[in-house]
Amino acid sequence: MHEFYIGLMSGTSLDGVDAVLLDLEAAPRVLAHAYEPFDAGFRAELLALNTPGAAADQGGELHRAALAANRLARIGARTVAALLERSGVAATEVRAIGSHGQTVRHRPQEFDGCGYTLQLDAPALLAELSGIDVAADFRSRDVAAGGQGAPLVPAFHQAVFARPDAPVGVLNIGGISNLTLLPAAGDAGQALRGFDCGPGNALMDHWCALHLGRPYDADGAWAASGRVVPRLLDALLADPYFALPPPKSTGRDRFHAQWLSEHLSGFEGTAPEDVQATLAELTARCCAAELRRHAPDSAELIVCGGGALNGHLMRRLAAALPGTPVLASDTRGLPPLQVEAAAFAWLARELLLRRPAGRPDVTGARGARVLGALYPR
Repeated sequence: MHEFYIGLMSGTSLDGVDAVLLDLEAAPRVLAHAYEPFDAGFRAELLALNTPGAAADQGGELHRAALAANRLARIGARTVAALLERSGVAATEVRAIGSHGQTVRHRPQEFDGCGYTLQLDAPALLAELSGIDVAADFRSRDVAAGGQGAPLVPAFHQAVFARPDAPVGVLNIGGISNLTLLPAAGDAGQALRGFDCGPGNALMDHWCALHLGRPYDADGAWAASGRVVPRLLDALLADPYFALPPPKSTGRDRFHAQWLSEHLSGFEGTAPEDVQATLAELTARCCAAELRRHAPDSAELIVCGGGALNGHLMRRLAAALPGTPVLASDTRGLPPLQVEAAAFAWLARELLLRRPAGRPDVTGARGARVLGALYPR
């Protein structure tokens, strides 16, 4: 009997919503994929809501956030309709939608010891528009239990990418990069681990938009045309976050345009393409360093997310990891832009079955927790 679930993902790249229809009867199998990009105005609004004080300065931050959440739900409903039309599956056959929402603040363990994580989402509206149960707000339960609330995808990575014979690394490069360290399947002596490495595409996308007027550097061609500035790279890598031990998570709260601007002080006159080359090297170096530090015996590194489509970045990762094959996730059965959305479809099922999907070895929570909240259709 089929087990149909839908996953919706809008990540820190702020580029749009990826949606997948998954059959979880046996091994996860993607039946359809849909994508709706954000227009420039909506992306600018989300960036403003990601920046403390920016939306408030223009008046009505809570009002604007609520309307942005509603718009995100309508985009989600359209991608769900596209999935159902392409697959021939009826809404009544889908058990639940797993909706990640759009992260606009991520400050676990700060301020009052618990902190918070905030994803813009309107799951009740999504349930109303789609006629399907919606699972949402996956991160806050882990944060309430003392965890980082991120990353949440390692348990799914384990389900689809673990090898019986060797440990494997899985690197997701969205706006922020996160690494999963999978022990060999059946190796009870090693725990599943995962954490955020640092910047992924966010800084490169910002710099590309600023200087070329494009949302991203296609295939990394602009970065490849420049030269790495060693002194700038060393200054970027000196950020204390990179030396922190896991569990750890980060986001645009830390690695944002102002962070980059501050580090570029003293580098006036540097060619923009050289800065882009240095930002690509920053992402490659911080991710490769974490794999070497925590799992140097990994048989391969499987890369997903938009960064897997950046040929220059993939080559720099390979150069930083001699002897470790660096592969895009489609070589292991799941295209790079479908992995995270598929993970949230899988997390929706775990919620419906009341199975703990939080991994305390990953997030540092006090124990495994059932993640998410359910909004019936």
